[in-house]
Amino acid sequence: MAEQTALADIRAKGGGKADSAVVRDALGVGVAVGLSGFAFGVTSAGSGLSVLQTCALSLLVFTGASQFALVGALAAGGGPVAAAAGAFFLGVRNAFYGLRLSQVLALSRVVRPFAAQWVIDETTAVSLAQPTRRAARLGFLVTGVSLYVLWNLTTLLGALGAEAIGDTDAWGLDAAGPAVFLALLAPMLKSVTERAVAGLAVLLGLGLLPVLPAGVPVLVAALAAPLALFMEGRRGGRARGAAPRS
Repeated sequence: MAEQTALADIRAKGGGKADSAVVRDALGVGVAVGLSGFAFGVTSAGSGLSVLQTCALSLLVFTGASQFALVGALAAGGGPVAAAAGAFFLGVRNAFYGLRLSQVLALSRVVRPFAAQWVIDETTAVSLAQPTRRAARLGFLVTGVSLYVLWNLTTLLGALGAEAIGDTDAWGLDAAGPAVFLALLAPMLKSVTERAVAGLAVLLGLGLLPVLPAGVPVLVAALAAPLALFMEGRRGGRARGAAPRS
């Protein structure tokens, strides 16, 4: 109890983690993820988008999963409506991140519209990992700035590179986007439920790929999460019902 009280006092006074440590962690995330913008630039240019269109997506949309989903659906021959729908539904999660971060960061109303552009997986993770509001704000700022600048720079380089080499499929660069996304996702799948959701999503997406229009299997794969949670709930209910009563 005494240790918890002392920790609470430290956090209330704004201590608990040095600014340099927050900046180091935030830069690590920003640089590591920002470099994957190169893969998006290559994938987008390979799907038929121009360099200007590719860069506009990174500047204005700035959420990797949605960007990859959009250009992936277009590359597979899907229509713009289906591609945009898949990107939209993947991006909806950022709205929920915003609800949580609004409480953690407590930014002024003037700043919120600008900060909303940087509400993504990485800035949310770094901010929520901090012990104080000051550290959370610093982590959000450094992650957002470093990732936004580097992502857009590498997007431009990737798009220019893809345009220079011509057919990206011949070089196997069309697989760069999905490979990067899987590399980022895999370490996050720690629980059995998370792995079940990922596995079921893969089965739905790949299984329906030959029979549904491009872009639609991604939307159907989103059903993996509620299905897995439903099955887990039923299994937990049966386990409680079978438990011996004292």
